[in-house]
Amino acid sequence: MTQTHATVDSALDPRTDALAGDWLSLRETAERLGIKTSRIKQLISERKLLSVRRDGEPMVPAAFIRDGQVIKGLPGTLTLLSDAGFGEVETIRWLFTADDTLPGTPVQALSENRGTEVRRRAQALAF
Repeated sequence: MTQTHATVDSALDPRTDALAGDWLSLRETAERLGIKTSRIKQLISERKLLSVRRDGEPMVPAAFIRDGQVIKGLPGTLTLLSDAGFGEVETIRWLFTADDTLPGTPVQALSENRGTEVRRRAQALAF
């Protein structure tokens, strides 16, 4: 199997791993989205979804999927964070770290359709 550039080989540190909470394998992610695993890999390579390796297997934070869809605003936010130089682990850490001014975490704000402020903050990181 070819590895996409959007899946890192290094293990997550325990703190970042715990921040994200529940994780899904690519197969589980595909099932929740009602698409094939090959399409999940494509979404990851296109940076519309993010995975990191946990115990050697690419995994996706379960919070990225809601009501059978990738949460609105996640792909654009991933692009902004990548453009700001964030790697996959840094992106997970940023998305799942509480920000009292939002309030909540950026991923919570995205799932609650409050993505404009999240993207504004992600864009500001590039400067």
